[in-house]
Amino acid sequence: MTARWFYLLVGLAALAAGTALWLGTRPPAVGPVPARPMIVAPSIGAAALYATAFVDLDGRPQTLGQFQGQVVVLNFWATWCAPCREEMPAFARIQSRWAGRGVQFVGVSAEDASQVARFAREVGVNYPLWVGVVASELSRRLGNATGVLPHSAILDGSGRVLEQKVGPYNEAELEHKLQAFAAKSR
Repeated sequence: MTARWFYLLVGLAALAAGTALWLGTRPPAVGPVPARPMIVAPSIGAAALYATAFVDLDGRPQTLGQFQGQVVVLNFWATWCAPCREEMPAFARIQSRWAGRGVQFVGVSAEDASQVARFAREVGVNYPLWVGVVASELSRRLGNATGVLPHSAILDGSGRVLEQKVGPYNEAELEHKLQAFAAKSR
């Protein structure tokens, strides 16, 4: 074997060893994340949640405290959000069915009250729609780490988050959730 072949083989062995070392010490590759609900612990206490100030469409101050003792479906939405607009008629139907059973829907938006009022008239929303600059921050503190709309949080009568969801609910899904929460509270 000539020196030339010897050095070529040593070089190839060194290259192979270096490649193996590099591959063996790399962090694992991150592939696509499977779809699953994002679980983020809420970072707001019940007292602060119930005291958060909003304004209704008539300009009057409102807080969630008036619904303490009831299950609240708190929906963060916007007039420009297509999935928000699609789920709101179902929310209105569910509100009609569950109003006498201690469930209250409340929609909150960071938009101008006149835009929200116009939308409410067009769609026929039968539950309170409030506005406030705190809507986005409250949504984040209730688990919406990405800031995506729609975002809904279902609160028990003491202000504890039973469930939060980023993205739209369909009517049957939300009806099922409310039935399950009602059964647990008996």
